[in-house]
Amino acid sequence: MVDPDTFLTTRYVMVDECCQSHLLPEVHPGPPASLRRSEVVTLGLFEPWACFPGEQAFSRYAQRHLRAAFPTLPHRTQCNRLLRRHHEAIVACFRHLMDLLDGRRELDEALDTSAVPTREAKRRGAGWLPGLADSGGSNRLGWYKGFHLLMAVNPRGIMTGFGVGPTSAKDQPLAEPFFAVRRQSHPKFLSVGKPALGPYLSAKGFEGQAAHTRWWHYYGARVICPPKRNSHHPWSQRLRHWLAGLRQIVETVYDKGHHAFGLSHERPHAWSGFQARLAAKMALHNFCIWLNEQLGCPSLAFADLVEW
Repeated sequence: MVDPDTFLTTRYVMVDECCQSHLLPEVHPGPPASLRRSEVVTLGLFEPWACFPGEQAFSRYAQRHLRAAFPTLPHRTQCNRLLRRHHEAIVACFRHLMDLLDGRRELDEALDTSAVPTREAKRRGAGWLPGLADSGGSNRLGWYKGFHLLMAVNPRGIMTGFGVGPTSAKDQPLAEPFFAVRRQSHPKFLSVGKPALGPYLSAKGFEGQAAHTRWWHYYGARVICPPKRNSHHPWSQRLRHWLAGLRQIVETVYDKGHHAFGLSHERPHAWSGFQARLAAKMALHNFCIWLNEQLGCPSLAFADLVEW
């Protein structure tokens, strides 16, 4: 367990090293910003903790307790603008942490989706993100409005890549561009990560022999998925339990995201803000794993990591 100051300092050193080694020097027109890029990303990777139920709660905490470390800390609205501006740097830190953890040394990766609500489905009007967030169903939440998050996780619980789509999108249509971008990297979608060295272990939502053949042929992505119950070649119960055991890690990671980092409580007003905050949560997850390993603690023991 570490105190917040130590946690913040450790992360700032890592973020600053990443920004200097993986990104071009910070240049923007006009007068200098109140916070440097490394400072903005460090704060962005501190805010997602569930003990801060919202941006205002974190802003109050920062004004009271972080002034010594960030003497030029601006108003909350300006912090938000700076965070959106440095989304690319946050994604770079996410990838840098995955490399530090050697996140691709395991062969297989678990692949699954989860609901990320952004608005009450019963509220009237289009909301803040019309045309991006829409309505759909979830086994966990029921009917909701928001996004569908697709994530790849290795057996150690390290996130190797993530992408997001509208709620109405099914698992297969989300997986198609995910595998395509992993095969042929695109500078706008670096958060998707690199191809897995082995198979992807997925749930029944990714089932379909035609899709599996296409993914393997075009993207080199081998997907292991249980067939439907009424399949001509059903799996035995023992085989289903074996795959479910291997895929349990992705359920654990999603649970950490929803409860430790407030993934279920996002209420974004702008797409750029949602992207930056989502990337910050993913990067913070991998950072916590790295720090736990340095401390000799279980990798996913996040609840006792910081002594608030």
